[in-house]
Amino acid sequence: MPAEPVIQIAGPWTHRSVTANGTRFHVATMGEGPLVLLLHGFPEFWWTWRHQLVTLAEAGYRAVAVDLRGYGGSDKPPRGYDLITAAADAAGLVRALGEANATVVGHDWGGLAAWTLAAYFPKAVRRLAVVSMAHPLRMRARVLSSPLRISRALNEPDGRAKRGGYPLAFQLPMAPERQLVRNGGALVGSILSSWSAPGWPDEETAKTYQRAMRIPPVAHTSLEYHRWFVRSTFRPDGLRYARHMRRPIVVPVLHLHGAVDSCIPPQAARGAGRYVEGPYRWKVIEGAGHFPHEERPGPFDAELLGWLADPEPDR
Repeated sequence: MPAEPVIQIAGPWTHRSVTANGTRFHVATMGEGPLVLLLHGFPEFWWTWRHQLVTLAEAGYRAVAVDLRGYGGSDKPPRGYDLITAAADAAGLVRALGEANATVVGHDWGGLAAWTLAAYFPKAVRRLAVVSMAHPLRMRARVLSSPLRISRALNEPDGRAKRGGYPLAFQLPMAPERQLVRNGGALVGSILSSWSAPGWPDEETAKTYQRAMRIPPVAHTSLEYHRWFVRSTFRPDGLRYARHMRRPIVVPVLHLHGAVDSCIPPQAARGAGRYVEGPYRWKVIEGAGHFPHEERPGPFDAELLGWLADPEPDR
């Protein structure tokens, strides 16, 4: 399945390619003003931010939603699916877009990349908003404390199992890739619905993400991020990463989470303020699961725009 007709969905935004960190990225951009860089999660692509592109542009921001390395219309090299490279990609994108720094909003895996960006490349981040994701050190602790969950999740490869084993359910070679694209990508729809509040996604939304997952080799490259995170936990590169991530975040942080998120429960993400020296704000979006910016875009956008406009965001 070719990427372009699937990824370049028409709308009030503009599609373009941007080269950063030696990689070509597809972005959708809208508006003029201070840069807000939007990083998606699994199993999605830039389109997850379709509501926010419009509302941010209307509020006077330049909103840019990117397909991460290995996703959508961006390059899909054989390597580079670690959080340090993802952070370097994001820092390079800020520079390639002509800015010294940006507000960075990251959801799910994009949230892990955003946390990492703020620790490794603090000068590239003006403000940080993390959606539906714990701090990487909390996620690392989940991996270390739940080794038995790996085998259980692998033996039950439906959405409910991944809900309990994320990202542990993706460690087997090739089998998860085949499951993601089988039956037109049906498992993608199952993952979306099992992680969200009842009633989302609708059929057409699910089909959009299913088509994007079937672009070769997205099913493989998207899972490589999860494999690196789990496997590096026990390697020197993972230990170095964990040490670096203990550095406190100094920019203002907004931490948004769906109240009924069954992928990363709120209690698993709460408390990340211990890693933040700057102003830290935690907000729960009622009635939303793992995708609050899509499930409840009105309340989500109100929180995000209010925080962006607040000169004292620690209140």
